Amino acid sequence: MKLVEAKPKFPDTEKVTVNLGLVDLAQMDLLVEEGFYTNRTDFVRMAIRNQLQLHGEAIRQTVTRKRYVMGMQRYSKAELEKTVAAGERLEIHVLGLASIDDDVTPELAREAIASIHVLGAFLASSAVKAALADRIES
Repeated sequence: MKLVEAKPKFPDTEKVTVNLGLVDLAQMDLLVEEGFYTNRTDFVRMAIRNQLQLHGEAIRQTVTRKRYVMGMQRYSKAELEKTVAAGERLEIHVLGLASIDDDVTPELAREAIASIHVLGAFLASSAVKAALADRIES
């Protein structure tokens, strides 16, 4: 029997609800009906991507200025233990997904992490989130 380590499944999408006026919605539906987009979701995704591309330089400058890690950043027990052993504390700034492994204790998280600012999603056990509640910037 071959043993394979199960890797945690991280979400790659997040649901967003948007309220639109009837005229805007009707125009969007017309474009879908005419084949410009496969469905409403396709239209909304393309509109968002276009706006992100339009503001791409401002995003890059802000990411650099605020020292964000862009994408997914995972914090393991070993990494946090090394941080504590070095007498350091992390200031976590992530644009995307930040996750703290399930084997990290609340005590270790408090010792290793000075602050957390995540634009996107933050995954950690409820005990770790509670221990870091005063350090999580929204």
